[in-house]
Amino acid sequence: MSTIKELYTKAKSLLKNYPDAAVESKVLLLKSLAISEEMFYSDPDRRVSKSKVQQFYGLVLKRQQGIPLAQVVGEKEFWSLLFKVTPGVLIPRPETELLVEKVIELSSRRKELIVDIGTGAGNIAVSLAKELPKAQILATDISPKALKTARLNASLHKVTRIAFLKGNLFSALRELRLEGQCDFIVSNPPYVQEDQWETLHDDIRLHEPKKALVSGKTGLEIIEKLVSGALKFLKQGGYLCMEMGFGQQDDVLNLFGNGWVGVDYFKDLNGIPRLITAQKSS
Repeated sequence: MSTIKELYTKAKSLLKNYPDAAVESKVLLLKSLAISEEMFYSDPDRRVSKSKVQQFYGLVLKRQQGIPLAQVVGEKEFWSLLFKVTPGVLIPRPETELLVEKVIELSSRRKELIVDIGTGAGNIAVSLAKELPKAQILATDISPKALKTARLNASLHKVTRIAFLKGNLFSALRELRLEGQCDFIVSNPPYVQEDQWETLHDDIRLHEPKKALVSGKTGLEIIEKLVSGALKFLKQGGYLCMEMGFGQQDDVLNLFGNGWVGVDYFKDLNGIPRLITAQKSS
């Protein structure tokens, strides 16, 4: 029988074309063997059963085929929480944690209405619900698959103050007559240009939903709609917080005109301007 150490070494060789082969090999090993990271390091010579070895190589093969690691293992860490990941739903990105961080910073921590537009796997909404227990959160998405996954993640993390509704942009807010009622509108919208789609890595282009990533010809189409529509639904002093793409900060800043104050952007850990925040004027 193979040992943990032998399987790990073999996986690194099989995944050598991936820049994070060592990390990915460990993740696949922990998942397939159902062992802790502590055991991985403390007992590398532990023998692994044949069935577990087969399961492990099955996961490695899926990764070799270009399936994103998060989809192979069925989960992704975000905000120190594990979120279920399913095909057809955008995989949570670490840079989006900046959005969660900024909303928490701006929050009064009292009873607030936070709207997450395009919730995807629900990682933003669930993370905010865990951190801001007095907030009521409305999470919308146009994708039934995304809403199903988001509801599952909310259930797994035992947060109940989130309502999930199907809707495109502000349609659910209009139906609920939430004009002037929202303390925060947050979003990680599509912001990739149409002509950039074919240049994206196969991990993304072949396995993640195009609609969740591509906005249109300029990449700003959805962001423009968020900026123009948010004022109607925000309270005075309410915030719009949304992610944007590389090099878009100047164009996005220029979208904010009358009715907005305190428009600013913030850089992610890679030094890339990633988040725009703006406040509805009083």
